[in-house]
Amino acid sequence: MSDFPPSPQTVEAVFSATGPLAAAIGGYRPRRSQLEMAEAVRDALAGSGVLVAEAGTGTGKTFAYLVPALLSGKQVLVSTASRNLQDQLYLKDLPLLLRALGRPARIIRLKGRGNYLCHYRLQQALGAELLRSEEERRDLERVRRWVSETGSGDIAGMTALAENWWGWPLLTSTEDSCLGQNCPFIGECFLLKARRQAQDADLVVINHHLLCADWALREDGLGELLPETAGVIVDEAHQFAETAARFLGENVTSRQLHELIGDTLVELRQAGLASPPVQQRMLSLRRQLEGLQAAFAVAPARASAAELDGLPEVLAALEGLDERLKAFAAALQPLSGASQGLESCWQRCRRLGRQVANWLDGDEGDWVRWFTASRKRFSLQTTPLEVAGSFTGYRKAAPRAWVFTSATLSVADRFDHFLQQLGLSGEEVVTRLWPSPFDYRRQAMLYLPGGLPPPNAADYTAGMIASVEPVLRASRGRAFVLFTSHRALREAAGLLENLPFPLLVQGEAPKALLLERFRALGNAVLLGTASFWEGVDVQGSALSCVIIDKLPFASPGDPVCRARLASLKQRGYDPFPHWQLPAAVIALKQGAGRLIRGHDDRGVLVLCDPRLTTRSYGRVFLNSLPPMPETRALEDVERFFGEEKS
Repeated sequence: MSDFPPSPQTVEAVFSATGPLAAAIGGYRPRRSQLEMAEAVRDALAGSGVLVAEAGTGTGKTFAYLVPALLSGKQVLVSTASRNLQDQLYLKDLPLLLRALGRPARIIRLKGRGNYLCHYRLQQALGAELLRSEEERRDLERVRRWVSETGSGDIAGMTALAENWWGWPLLTSTEDSCLGQNCPFIGECFLLKARRQAQDADLVVINHHLLCADWALREDGLGELLPETAGVIVDEAHQFAETAARFLGENVTSRQLHELIGDTLVELRQAGLASPPVQQRMLSLRRQLEGLQAAFAVAPARASAAELDGLPEVLAALEGLDERLKAFAAALQPLSGASQGLESCWQRCRRLGRQVANWLDGDEGDWVRWFTASRKRFSLQTTPLEVAGSFTGYRKAAPRAWVFTSATLSVADRFDHFLQQLGLSGEEVVTRLWPSPFDYRRQAMLYLPGGLPPPNAADYTAGMIASVEPVLRASRGRAFVLFTSHRALREAAGLLENLPFPLLVQGEAPKALLLERFRALGNAVLLGTASFWEGVDVQGSALSCVIIDKLPFASPGDPVCRARLASLKQRGYDPFPHWQLPAAVIALKQGAGRLIRGHDDRGVLVLCDPRLTTRSYGRVFLNSLPPMPETRALEDVERFFGEEKS
């Protein structure tokens, strides 16, 4: 536990016009909203209450929570939505702040186990005669040499191999494959080393997945992953409840099952054992997996377990998988004492078998069972429909301060939706909202094109593209066109082929490369779906127009969404105002937030969905956006961009 003394510096002094931030950051300008948020975070960390803070784009919320965390003298966890944001904090924001404050601190970036090389699995891979080529042998040898050079074992540091290199899944551990205290390399384990360092750090930077993993372990009474800090700051908190729902459920994948077979084969060879019964059951399991994968070819890409009633071949293949796993576990049991690796494989087989059986026989209750399937892989998932009760237990088991922040937590200035998702209520919860300091009335315009068909019409995308092509010409490219479905994106890409500006389409290159090209070109049009609605920052004139095709309501055909709606109805709630509408408003705010990223940015936000003006709930969406001039005339848009040109 950290015993870092609190700083004599005050939050007010740090953010002042003559303070250390002004001296360290060129063009720094004090913002009243940033200071107020920093003061609210400071007050929250001083106790054990809950702060829920929406800070509009440009508030400077990152520094507004990092500065009081560093000055507090308390050990604090900071959780972000992704590894990219985690890296931004650890590699850029925190070093800058520490230099500015002139204050040392022990900062640790802690990742999930899949980010650290496992010595045991590397030994398995090097010793196995299963390598597919000489090139792969060379790659593994490069990793072996790198192990002696790296201090952290974080595979992101092995830049000589691609992030998606085929070998990383073989060389990093999973909960299934980890031998725990029985591992012969326990004293060298990179993951344990990182976790020990986190125990003594002043500030630990993690992501939501790791925070949810700690939550799940503590709920099951199996220990903990993270130190019991004095405070937890959850950034991009609008994603937290959905991340938790995915993480707290169970998931059996074809990859897990194939890895079980491969790991068992390696362990048998390393133990010098030849067991015809095990090999026979292993072959039978592999064939059953192949048959199940083939059966899934006729199934929907994503559906609930209930829909298997209409897919008897898939259901029969899943029942066969259940039987083969039981038989494989029974054959492995007599050999499980031969080595820790075989013991682990036997336990994994039993656990996966139980999970498959539970998935087949499970009672829905407050959970939904569903599957995803593609040509090469499948997964069987069980997801809780709400996490509020579980999170309340996790939060109250170890009282400490919690800060939840994002640019998008409220709906029409109310936090009800977010608070209900996490079961937050009572006098201990403080909610604050700071609008964006940008001058949207001067910097932006909202255009609502008319004459579009209903969003469910077959010709909707064609009509939508026809209505926004003049906008793209007026903006001279420089636009994001954001879609709520991949199907609409593909159709639009075909319709925009003759646009006189560079066209960048999600899926044609990695996201980071597309963004790099977009910034460099300066007049490109980028077509994207969900991953471009948030976490993307393009400042300057390269992005001067954001076009959104439809209101981002969750698909009622999605099995989790459908089950959640049914559960709400069963409990006497109207699902639309209680969940569907607020979730869509927050998603729209994220997409719209891509437009204005700096005080000198100008741009037009185009919302194409006619329901904004034909349905009563349309005003809820519009009232949740920053205040900006609203028009339904294309001439106003052309005039806006013409003023910029002149």
